[in-house]
Formats: sequence, structure tokens, C-alpha cells
Amino acid sequence: MDSYSSTIELRLKSLGVFILVIVGVLLWRMVDIQILQHVKYQKMATGQQRFEKSQMAERGKILVHDSPVDKSQYYPLAFDIKKFAVWIVPRNVKDKDKLAGILEPLLQISKKDIFDKINNNKQYIPPMKRGLDLDQAGKIDELGLAGVLVLPEYSRYYPESMLASQVLGFVNADGEGNYGFEGKYNEELKGKNGDIKGEKDTLGRVISLLEQTDPKNGNSYVLTIDRAVQYFVEKKLSEALTLYQASSGTIAIMDVETGGILAMASAPSYDPNDYRTQADKDPTLFINPAISSLYEPGSIFKPIIMSGAIEQGVVAPETEEVFDWHTWVDGYEIKTAERKPFGRENMTQVLQNSDNVAMVWISEKMGKESVYKYLKAYNFLDKTGIRLSGEATGYTSPLKQWKDINRATISFGQGIAVTPLQILCAYAALANGGVYEYPQIVDKIIYSDGTEIKNEKVEGERITSKDTADKVNEMLRQVVENGHSKKAKVAGFKVGAKTGTAQIPKLDGGYEESEDGLGIYTHSLAGLAPTDNPKFAMLVKLDRPKSAKYAESTAAPLFGEIASFLLNYHYRLTPTEPLD
Repeated sequence: MDSYSSTIELRLKSLGVFILVIVGVLLWRMVDIQILQHVKYQKMATGQQRFEKSQMAERGKILVHDSPVDKSQYYPLAFDIKKFAVWIVPRNVKDKDKLAGILEPLLQISKKDIFDKINNNKQYIPPMKRGLDLDQAGKIDELGLAGVLVLPEYSRYYPESMLASQVLGFVNADGEGNYGFEGKYNEELKGKNGDIKGEKDTLGRVISLLEQTDPKNGNSYVLTIDRAVQYFVEKKLSEALTLYQASSGTIAIMDVETGGILAMASAPSYDPNDYRTQADKDPTLFINPAISSLYEPGSIFKPIIMSGAIEQGVVAPETEEVFDWHTWVDGYEIKTAERKPFGRENMTQVLQNSDNVAMVWISEKMGKESVYKYLKAYNFLDKTGIRLSGEATGYTSPLKQWKDINRATISFGQGIAVTPLQILCAYAALANGGVYEYPQIVDKIIYSDGTEIKNEKVEGERITSKDTADKVNEMLRQVVENGHSKKAKVAGFKVGAKTGTAQIPKLDGGYEESEDGLGIYTHSLAGLAPTDNPKFAMLVKLDRPKSAKYAESTAAPLFGEIASFLLNYHYRLTPTEPLD
């Protein structure tokens, strides 16, 4: 074979080997792609051919009653409004410095802050800005910036600002309810987001829908609160804090017929639309004192113990005894508030005079076990079960640890810690003929499909007979007519109420003291009206007022103003008593 033929043969062999290598490589790649990496490329293809989009559910509304006559008239205290969020995918941004400069004036965020957050190749970072309105979002969307997404989302809005804010709570930036009703019913209010899955062509056009799940909006709730009553109560409470120089205060009202909370207000309060600012200043205002703050109630507790004594049969309203200005129990001296003896009193006069010494005598006749029994019966040692976040449980020492001094001090409201709502429920039980009423905050549930369910009154166990409750209610009326609660009177109506000027315990034991006694007491007044056919029970509580020493000059007139509004304008009752 000549040299030419050898050269040709070598070239052919080389070409054959090259072709075999190429074929081998192609076959290997085919095996690698179609078999070994089948799942990976299938996912890539699916990602190019298919799309998935989430549809946001709308959070349910929180409504309140807006007419004492027409119970179908509602007003929204919380609802969603459509806002927009700006998201950035750093991996898809080529010139990050340029993008930061473009977005700076539109987002009102410094260029440096934007750049620092997107200067990476991450596929996900938290939203750059939330809460943009349609105009703001449109300006950014029109620019068509690579890696920038403008997505709709719902933002919670509270049209009445601070009204009932500690009852409502708030919704944070992640759409989660915090505190109050928003926190307690977060899942029910939130609803469930929907999804759309489909296929698109090479140009990104939708060619078919594979699966669609519609969003399920959250439930809406009608609260038992009446907007006009809540507004009036908050206004009067705010005025009272200024007038009586009190540090804070709480008012709660329950409708006896339904067990519904007509109003629940505390001050100071906050605006849930601006919860971020409040979180930086004083997040303790998010807590609802009406259900979360424990305090020693003082003399407003006396009618509760009196009801137990009458029910047990150890005393009657007309029972008489002579009482000194002080007495001794377990080596402790207990005195009347004004350090003077009241002499011979019947049990109604004991409440009129708010006689501590007499209450000690009553509790001794009852015995420790009986006193403790009524603490439990009135639900002071458990939660009321109201559907709001953060409810506290009342507390006193276990019965087995009690000495006579525990029984004695509890008879006039010391040595036991309760919430304002627990006191309200106790007086509501007296108004309800001796049967405990569980407080309701929800009047009606409105489901996303329009179905409505009414929330009914829930009664507990009978605590006293109706006869006993009626007797105590009449005794409370006499306290208003002739005792320390005179300023709680409402012309034309029978009102029953009891004042309480309670000492404030110190953390290290004992009670706060000052020479003039101003600013170191909690002033309360609890009552009901009309006493012969109660419509409501109410608690008024003022913390550390400095304008007067006793609750008869602060809490009593505040109670009277609100009771007058309720009887004349909310319930619209016809007066049964002289108007002078």
C-alpha cells in the first residue's frame, strides 16, 4: 500500500473513531438527560410550561351594633382594604445600584438601605415595602423593572381609630391577629387563600387551566358592643381621668338579658392603625385591663359576701347587731375606714356605711368554707371564658392555707385579686336573679357564604335564690339612696350600687400609704339598674385619682352619668320614680 493510501486509511479510521466518540458522548448525554436527570429536566420543563398563582383571601369584618332600636344595623370597626407590596428578587437584578437609586424616591427608603438588602443573589427576601396605595403601586409597576414585583395584599383598617381598640387588638404586617378579638379569632377571621394552576405556551400566554381553588374569605363577626354606648363611655372615662387626676381607668357594661358586653373601655389606649409606633413607645397598652389586670376590689366585694350570708341564712337584711370601730383577728387590728363606730346597724346599714368590722362579723358567722364556696360560685377563681385574648384568673390563697384573717379580710375585698370583668359578672348574676351569666362578646357570626348564626345567652349555675338576689338588689338601692353611692343616682329610676376605695398592695408586702391618702387608692363603683327589673350591670374603676380620697366623689358620679345615658337613651325606659 502506497503512502497516499495509508494516509487516506488513517484519516478514515480517525474520523471513524471521532464519530464513535461523538456518538458515545451523545448517547451518554441522552441517557444522562432522559434517565439519570429525568426528574430535574422534567421539573424545569414543567416550570416553563406551567404557572401557579395564589389568590389572597379577605379577612372578615368586625362589626358592632349601630342602633338600639334596629339590631340589624351594623358599623364596621375593622375591615380589609386593598394595598400593595413591593418585592424584589435580587437574583434577577443586573444593576443593583441603579435599581436602588430608581426606587429611593418611590419607596421613601434610602438608596443605601435598598442596596444593602438586594446586594446578593438570593431568590427571596422579605417585602421591601408594604402598604402602598394604588397610585404609588402603579408608578412602580409602570416602570417594568426587572426583578421587581408589585403584588396586591390586604391591609387592616380601623375606621374609628382608638374606639374599642383593646377589645379589637390589631393585625400585624404578616397578616396575623394580635391581642383582643383579632388574636382570639385569628384563624376564623383569616380565611384560606386560593390557588390557580395552569399551562402556558412559549410566549407565556395561558392556554389552559389545570386546577383552581377559590379563596375562602374569613368569617365576619358582629360584636355585642353598641357603638354609641362605647363612644359615650370612652368619652366620659377620658374626661374623668382629667377631672379626677387618675392615672388610668376601666369601665365595663353587661346587658342582663343577653349577657352581652355593651361596652368595655380602658384608658389610656392606642390606635391599632399605628400599632408599630405604640409598640416602640409602650406595648403594655395592647393589653386589655378589663380582663387582664388583677386588683383588690375593696368594698364593692361586700354585697357579694352579703349575698352568700343571706342565702346561707346566717343573716337577713333586717338583722341587727352593735359594732365597734375596730376588731381583732389573729392578732391583726381591723378598723372602719373613718375610724369611728357605727353602733347598732342592720345589714342594709352595714352596706350603706361600708362597715369593715361588721363584715368581719358576718364572715365569722358564715365560716371559712362557706366564704370560699361563694368565691368559687361567683367564678372568682376561674376565667369567665370571654372570647378575647389575654384573660387572667382571679386569685386568693387555697382554702387549706386560710387562717381566720384570710376569711376576715376577704369579707371587705382585701386578700383576693380579681379582674374588673369578674366583678361585673358577679353583679350581673345578682341582676339575673342569682344565676351566673357568662359574658358574651360575639352576637352573631356571618360566614363567607352569607350564612348567619346568632350567639345565644349562656347561663351558669344558680348561685343564690331569686329571693336572695332581689333582697341584695334592694339593699344596693338603699346604699344609693342613703349611703356612700348617692352620686350614682339617676332621676326617675331605681339604681343600686356600691362604692369601693381599695388600698393598693406593694410588691414587697403591705399597702401603699401617704399622709393625705390621695393617689394611693383604686376607686370603684359596681351596680345595676333598674333594681326592680335590671337591664344592665356596670363596673367603673379609676386608678390612683388625686382629686378626692373616696370613690363616692369620683367613681359614683361617673357611674351616674353613664347609667343615665343607658336608661334614657339606650334602653329608652319610662321613668318610674319622681324626677326631682
